[in-house]
Amino acid sequence: MPKVKTNSSAKKRFKVTGTGEITFQKAFKRHILTKKSNKRKRALRQKGLVGSANKDFVYRLLGMK
Repeated sequence: MPKVKTNSSAKKRFKVTGTGEITFQKAFKRHILTKKSNKRKRALRQKGLVGSANKDFVYRLLGMK
């Protein structure tokens, strides 16, 4: 029986916490930061959580289901 491969792009983008939540880094914080407000940039520093609608899909990409 062949092994199930983990999706290479998913393993770089998502991290599973101890409680089973899936975190990711938010987008739009790489360049052209001068026009973005400090409040917006501060909010982008926080980790994002994958919603319940997409959680099963991301688990499958990570080879956990």
